[in-house]
Amino acid sequence: MSVGRRVQVRVPATSANLGPGFDTLGLALSVYDELVVTELDPGLLEIEVAGEGAASVPRDASNLVVRAMAYAFAAVGRQLPGVRLEAHNVIPHGRGMGSSGAAVVSGLLAAKGLLEGDVELGPETLLRLATELEGHPDNVAPALFGGLTIAWIDESGPQHKQLIVHRGVAPLVFVPEFTMSTKVARSLQPLQVPREDAVFNVSRSALLIAALTQSPELLMAATEDKLHQSYRAQAMPETDRLVRALRADGFAAVVSGAGPSVLVLADGPGRRLEAADLVASAVDTPWEALMLAVDVKGGTVREYAGGSTSRT
Repeated sequence: MSVGRRVQVRVPATSANLGPGFDTLGLALSVYDELVVTELDPGLLEIEVAGEGAASVPRDASNLVVRAMAYAFAAVGRQLPGVRLEAHNVIPHGRGMGSSGAAVVSGLLAAKGLLEGDVELGPETLLRLATELEGHPDNVAPALFGGLTIAWIDESGPQHKQLIVHRGVAPLVFVPEFTMSTKVARSLQPLQVPREDAVFNVSRSALLIAALTQSPELLMAATEDKLHQSYRAQAMPETDRLVRALRADGFAAVVSGAGPSVLVLADGPGRRLEAADLVASAVDTPWEALMLAVDVKGGTVREYAGGSTSRT
């Protein structure tokens, strides 16, 4: 490493769960946080933040990107150098689009870039570190690798499988002005659920993989859920009403992550436009409609002054 080295990082938003795939399935979406990290003399820390969360994001060592960088350096036995962090945030905060997971992945990829030539942080290591920091792999896996990901944890640690989404799937996210705490949302779920509900979600999760990769016409049935969305409805009634209204009109709508945003997995661009028109004309609560693509690259890091993008 050398003082003055600069790396640029780009990380996509994500939507986790996708209805029935609680803590397992995640989808990378074409909304990105970007940052440039410059290595400074030891002990120095400079942080500039623009865009989403600019008024509230910490400008000290408690910043989540900086914490993730420090975590990665410590994991490989290196001391975090002084850094200048210039962040441009676009992913909405507290809306169920993986902003905290993106911050963690951004910090890890920045560390990967600064450590290049000294220590290699491979995909397995990045996923393990991200899961340790975030707590669950369902958001960080698609942020790292892109596409549709299945994430699980076994005796070797967190694992993932990346899948290619059918070209007919057209994601649409409705983002409200209000926020939702992931911690609060998770606290509303029971520790035990009826066996029939568990079996229901197993069947729908399996069907969802087929719907997203091969048969988009099955998305309505495949996005049904009995494990988490109904329990969280009391904390975000506007979200619950929107999901119900969209599904009543035949749109595969689910809560995005912990909410309160709503993800629609439309089976074509035309259906996506119909969903946006429905919400614009028939819903009192204001929702910003984001017409998105599935991100297939995941997080990237490169030398700021040129050079090719380094995949995770």
